[in-house]
Amino acid sequence: MVCLGNICRSPLAEGILKHKANAAGLDWIVESAGTLGAHVGEPPHKLSQKVALHHGVDICQQLARRFEAADFERYDKLYAMSADVLEHMQEICGKKFIAAKAALLLNELYPGENRSVVDPWYDGTEPGFMAVYKEIEKACEAIVRKYRQVTA
Repeated sequence: MVCLGNICRSPLAEGILKHKANAAGLDWIVESAGTLGAHVGEPPHKLSQKVALHHGVDICQQLARRFEAADFERYDKLYAMSADVLEHMQEICGKKFIAAKAALLLNELYPGENRSVVDPWYDGTEPGFMAVYKEIEKACEAIVRKYRQVTA
């Protein structure tokens, strides 16, 4: 799960997908990163933590890290929260970028529409973070359904 700073959207996506995968009995490694690296070592935004806890998902122990090209070797699938993040991933990776492994998260809900998860950082309100949580949650539910069918 990749966003810009790894403090708002991608920590939520990491926590939600881990929670849903565990509940479904899937042994997945789910992590997150940011393309900008401005918040490396910081915990998720306080409102990301708050809305996650409200839904029974604890992301408080996460620490932001920078996305790197080696992530394409480490993970089977990399989800970008927005088109600009996907572009940053391509720039960071250069020739190591593997298009088949990268996708926009919301394409799991809206195939081919290339929608972005709105960055709640700019809104800065709890309702904004709550809306983002719900959107990411739906996408994560779709991912779990999709891959449970593949492995069943």
